[in-house]
Amino acid sequence: MSDAMSPLWPDVRRTLAESFPQSYDLEPGGALALDLGQDGWLLEIRPDGKVLCQYGVAMDDVMSLMSDGTPEDLGTDEVAKQAKYFIQPAVSKYRDLLLKSGFAEESEMNEEYVAVSFERPVDFHNVGKVQDLIRWCCRQIGGSM
Repeated sequence: MSDAMSPLWPDVRRTLAESFPQSYDLEPGGALALDLGQDGWLLEIRPDGKVLCQYGVAMDDVMSLMSDGTPEDLGTDEVAKQAKYFIQPAVSKYRDLLLKSGFAEESEMNEEYVAVSFERPVDFHNVGKVQDLIRWCCRQIGGSM
């Protein structure tokens, strides 16, 4: 779960889950997530008052693409480099828009995946603005709402 949970989170979470019935739990009582369209983008609302738009790829998927079915042992660094290359077109499509809209970009990599996240703090005291931001992300990246 996220670093610090806002005391407002349980009520905000309930309101957001009702407003966005397509949302789902990443973990019980924790962050809510929404799939943003068909391209693989994910929106996450965290208990610590942050909204993330993220795009990533599983390392296993990249290894499968690179090995073309051969059982060769690929180095993690090479796979990570290819994963970053693989996700750049999708990330580049929305990078400027998200950065101009107050999001900060971060990259995350571990043995399971490589992802680029765009994070923005929100004020849980103003749930209407949080809902507006979620709708904006859904329209801009997901092409809906």
